[in-house]
Amino acid sequence: MRVFLVRHAIAHERNRTRWPKDALRPLTPAGIRKFEKAARGLARHLPRSASLLTSPFVRALDTATILRRVAQLRDLTECPELAAGQPVRHAMELLRKQRARCVVLVGHEPHLSMLLSSALGGVARLKIAFKKGGAACVEFGGTVEPGAATLLWMLRRGYCARCGESAPQFVRRWS
Repeated sequence: MRVFLVRHAIAHERNRTRWPKDALRPLTPAGIRKFEKAARGLARHLPRSASLLTSPFVRALDTATILRRVAQLRDLTECPELAAGQPVRHAMELLRKQRARCVVLVGHEPHLSMLLSSALGGVARLKIAFKKGGAACVEFGGTVEPGAATLLWMLRRGYCARCGESAPQFVRRWS
């Protein structure tokens, strides 16, 4: 199984007056604009058959919606297992239940870097800088379990956008 991890794009700063619950914070106009460019780059590398799973928080859902539209993906599913603050084991269990050969997860920090660390090293201790709007791709050769993944690539949002113009040799559309 190939798994793409995507951190939500730039969201508004926390403001309890405007968004009493952190889950309600939306993307900024600049966050939307910048992620649309990054999504065009990511779209070149996602099969249309990919399952798109997202945190139910507004900023992640908005990011996933942009990616779905730009990459012309078929479905989008909100998953509470990907919400900020959820244990990494819940995301691993969610992945184990998937039937698709390719899954895209849209979520938050530090959850995504902990998930990536666990997938690669078996524990969530690696220090990984997962920037807003950035993406990583791992592959599980057999079962989805901690330490069983191989990192294929990890890109910042700006580089994802440049991939939309011309794909680097190491990042090819997977089908």
